[in-house]
Amino acid sequence: MTSLGDALERATAHAPYLAMAMEVQPELRALLAEENLAAAFAFADECGAGAANVRQKLRREKRALALVLGIGDLAGQLSLTEVITRLSDFADRALDEALADIYAERYPDAALEGFSIIGLGKHGSRELNYSSDIDPIFIYNPDKIPIRGREEPSDAARRIGQGLVDALNARDADGYVFRVDMRLRPSPEVSPVALPVEAAISYYESSALAWEQAAFIRSRAAAGDCELGREFLETIHPFIWRRSLDYGAIRNIGAVSEQIRDHFRAGQEFGPGFDLKKGRGGIREAEFYAQMHQLIFGGREPELRTPATRDALAVLAQAGHIDAQKADQLGKAYELYRVIEHRLQMVNDQQTHSLPEDISSLDRVARLHGLNDGAALLALLQPHVEVVGTIYDDLIDADESQKMPVDAQKLEAVCAGLDVPDPAQFARTIQRWRSGKVVALRSAAALESFEAVLPELIQTIAGSPNPEKALVRLDSLIDKLPTAINFFRMLEARPGLRDMLGRILSHAPTLADALSRRTEYFEGLIDATALDLPPDVGALSTEFARTEAGDDYQMLLDRVRARVGEKRFALGTQLIEGHHDPLDVAAGYARVAEAAIQVLTDATIAEFEAVHGKVPDSELVILALGRLGGEALTHASDLDLIFLFTGDHSMESDGDRPLGGTQYFNRLTTRIVTALSVPTAAGPLYEVDTRLRPSGAQGPMAVSFESFRKYQNDSAWTWEHMALTRARPVYGSEKARDVLQKDIRDVLRKVREPETLRKEVRKMRLDIVKHKPPQGPLDTKLMEGGLVDWEFIVHFLQLKTGEALYPQLGKAARKLAAAEHLDQELVAAHELMTRLLVALRLMSPDCNYPPEASRELIAKSAGQSDWNALLNGYDGARQCVIEEWNRHLRPDPHERLG
Repeated sequence: MTSLGDALERATAHAPYLAMAMEVQPELRALLAEENLAAAFAFADECGAGAANVRQKLRREKRALALVLGIGDLAGQLSLTEVITRLSDFADRALDEALADIYAERYPDAALEGFSIIGLGKHGSRELNYSSDIDPIFIYNPDKIPIRGREEPSDAARRIGQGLVDALNARDADGYVFRVDMRLRPSPEVSPVALPVEAAISYYESSALAWEQAAFIRSRAAAGDCELGREFLETIHPFIWRRSLDYGAIRNIGAVSEQIRDHFRAGQEFGPGFDLKKGRGGIREAEFYAQMHQLIFGGREPELRTPATRDALAVLAQAGHIDAQKADQLGKAYELYRVIEHRLQMVNDQQTHSLPEDISSLDRVARLHGLNDGAALLALLQPHVEVVGTIYDDLIDADESQKMPVDAQKLEAVCAGLDVPDPAQFARTIQRWRSGKVVALRSAAALESFEAVLPELIQTIAGSPNPEKALVRLDSLIDKLPTAINFFRMLEARPGLRDMLGRILSHAPTLADALSRRTEYFEGLIDATALDLPPDVGALSTEFARTEAGDDYQMLLDRVRARVGEKRFALGTQLIEGHHDPLDVAAGYARVAEAAIQVLTDATIAEFEAVHGKVPDSELVILALGRLGGEALTHASDLDLIFLFTGDHSMESDGDRPLGGTQYFNRLTTRIVTALSVPTAAGPLYEVDTRLRPSGAQGPMAVSFESFRKYQNDSAWTWEHMALTRARPVYGSEKARDVLQKDIRDVLRKVREPETLRKEVRKMRLDIVKHKPPQGPLDTKLMEGGLVDWEFIVHFLQLKTGEALYPQLGKAARKLAAAEHLDQELVAAHELMTRLLVALRLMSPDCNYPPEASRELIAKSAGQSDWNALLNGYDGARQCVIEEWNRHLRPDPHERLG
């Protein structure tokens, strides 16, 4: 610690910005020279009193505060915490005063509500540096933000937001208040400066990126309508703090750091020009180290959610999640970095983090800090940079000390004896596994378990139906595993699973990819019952809903994803192993999806009602369409859903935060879609498609029964009624389902003019041909005479006759054939092509001809004796469909479907 006078001398000699601030504020300089820091702060707080307006007031106060903090900091009389906290608190106050000024000018009689400022980054964690930007997100409530005249709430929010940025950011004779960076808001290149709160919630619950999750670790309601801000942050709380996290997401954060290292390569080598923030071993790596561990453990341990970096390191060490010595080293380094960062910024009030390349400029910064020269500054920083860099390297890089020596000659000799086309490729791949460069094999224990099973594993892969494909997929699988110990130990103990693994890797890239994310799926196959078809929806729902003590909503999401993933993986394996008819497997996929919908919807409603209550005499009903409605999903199927609600939409919910009926069910629907679709630590679940709802993507997510009924009777297109032929309620009370089913039947049984219907159906099919051509020769859906043509024929006949209105297509076709509306051969054609579709979605998802080794398996799955028989049967089925199409839908001359 030195005197304030000594700090004034250093600032005058080495910091032009501070010297300028002293010249324009001589009274303040005098107070500092008198060693009266408290009086200087008091003067800074009041120096804007005579300003002409709020903008001038804030600029004068900021300039005064910058001088007092700078001199107190240089003298060592203010700690880093005091400096960054005062700067952050002033930012809050400046935002509030600027916002109040805008309201007073534009909306003089309005309460200061409806517009909230969320602080992120160093502002959010109250760690602003001497020349920081602030990184806010502006949100507003359209129902509460003030407007004037014919102004829309969105226009008001835009004007307020732009005015607020300009009030702080614009420079004039008195300087500026804070630079404002709005790029952390969603899609900043296209989104408005302020976001309606519901849209912001929807984005963060369903579409936000991994880096945005990390950014919200340091978030708070900083200014404006803080109640609105706190409610927003509370609502997206599950997005920020998940109970568990995919380690792939952690690696993604590590990859960000590596990209920064690569991008700022010139600033990596320590010395003059070193980037103190983004360089190896710098500020960002200390921050990332804390944030990574907070993301891993903070979902379960609320005490770890402190936003400030040094505080986070301390609580992580106290909880035993990071080494105490490392936490201490990182904390000390971080504090020194931030102090030196302030010195760099005090020189010219620039937002810089790099040490000067010019030696004389580096000397200036060092002397401002009280050191003799730049060499002394580098010597002060270098040990900390090395320590932080090493600690962070250990977190994101493989441990080189754990590499095992490779006997290359012996390995090549073993591979040369394999009955495979390219033994050398086997040798190169296995040598890479053993090199220590693979994440899953970085530990001695993992390598030991791998070596124990390696001889048998090589033989299994070499003896598989497609050894080259199996090797490539196993290589990819091993690359993606966070750890491989249990996986290889399981293969060692269960030789039968090794053979099954070989078949999965040879035939099913979709399953191989799922396995690389969750090896637990393979562990589930140890139980012989895993190869049985799943039970009914009720039994599955009971299984999926099972919880453990202490589980919350987020944990239930993870558990359902894990259990659904296991069931779907097992169903795919049943297909590969030839245990069941693909039609039965497709029905099994549908039961699993329906059970997941029921469990997650129940849980989401309970979570939602705890905050918003219930809408009296109303309930949510979910209508499935497409393959889910028809109870025949493939492994890759989306879920086509429509969300409806009963009762009076004008009613309001009865919870602590009441919502109107329509808003209530639309927000609830968004939560349910998120619960079904957003990836969590346990992986993804389903893609949900809600575009078949009334008015499509432009319509509300949930509509009342009354609105649905009116739309379908008065406004819906024929293609929408075709979609309704496969509609089936999958959630809601029995009474509500019956009412909805009756409404749908009434719509479908309407009398239609046959020729008009024929032309509309034919035109719709031609539109699909134009906009969505087949992907490959085995695109059994879109090829001429494929399943889409088949479905259009059946839907045409259902709407034309009002008969066979079953959502299950096979059942409908059999009924139509029995009534002699449909050729009986169409039933067999549908079954063959559906079996083929289910198999191809798993084994050849690109719709091209599969590898030779997989063709016999696909043929048998489709009920054919061999590949040639399958192709002949497939061509015959398509021809049958084409003939039936021509019989019912009579194309115009020269008109074709493909």
